[in-house]
Amino acid sequence: MTAWKAKRFWKTVTVVPEGGSFAVRLDARPVKTPAKRPLLLPTRAMADAVAAEWAAVEGGIDPLRMPVTRAANAAVDKVATQFDEVAAMIAAYGGSDLLCYRAEGPEELVRAQAKAWDPMLDWGGQAFGARLVATRGIEPVEQPAAAFAAMSAEVFACSPFELTALHDLVALTGSLVLGLAATRDEFDAEALWRLSRFDEDWQASQWGHDEEAAEAAERKRADFHAARHFWSLCRSRGE
Repeated sequence: MTAWKAKRFWKTVTVVPEGGSFAVRLDARPVKTPAKRPLLLPTRAMADAVAAEWAAVEGGIDPLRMPVTRAANAAVDKVATQFDEVAAMIAAYGGSDLLCYRAEGPEELVRAQAKAWDPMLDWGGQAFGARLVATRGIEPVEQPAAAFAAMSAEVFACSPFELTALHDLVALTGSLVLGLAATRDEFDAEALWRLSRFDEDWQASQWGHDEEAAEAAERKRADFHAARHFWSLCRSRGE
């Protein structure tokens, strides 16, 4: 269905192969994107997840309860239609990566940042052939061309569906290194999220928690985990 405000009219939800992809049908009607394009999913696992969201609808359709469908729609309607622009935007985070810009003080925070973030920069150096450079303060620092090129190549090698997930993983953390790490099974998603929130958590430990900021952070955390799940659905072949 293309109209998000429509109410449930279907009795059954099924997944069917279509070409090299998978489609979801509501009774006999194929699910389409908001732009009325066919919603063709790259893996059976993703199609099953989309089907489960449609099967769970009771009454009106609420897109906020359908994160996999929303991400898949974005991959087809937005990312696939402007792939190079989205990929370039994501790759640009490598030039201003969160992990590279450290506090000027106090020294306790500087040391804590180094202890938390340096291992991820070390991993990036091993994974991409060159380590990003860390600096104190907000003055721009030039990054090694080899590291930037290797990470950019990884971004541009994504499919539109993978790039949709990677966009959120990078934008929500402010770090291309953390975003790319989140696409690896060797890393725990929650641990990566906590690294992206290191400064905020440190400030909260010093000055106390702000309830409104904490609620906003929790929404972002949920979106980060949803993006990690969507990435996994891109790679999982399902049954």
